[in-house]
Amino acid sequence: MKSSYELAMERLNKTAPAVKLTATQKKQLAELDARYTAKIAGREIALQGEIAGATAAGDLEKVETLQQQLINERKKIQSELEDKKENVRQGKL
Repeated sequence: MKSSYELAMERLNKTAPAVKLTATQKKQLAELDARYTAKIAGREIALQGEIAGATAAGDLEKVETLQQQLINERKKIQSELEDKKENVRQGKL
């Protein structure tokens, strides 16, 4: 007798079958993750330094602007990463 989880997974596989990734695709995805994690970390370090400087100077408007910039850049980089990963999954890279 199958569990409800197993039945749900069977239904899911019928509507959207799982895509098998090749070893090369897995390697490319791992490289993309590493590259974009480093890119995000680099931007965070740079902007955190600027935020600390603005905080020390007491410029709260600049602090808010820089924090929003950090959030926007993180989203942009994450979106770019997801686009590239999808291209790898579809075999376009």
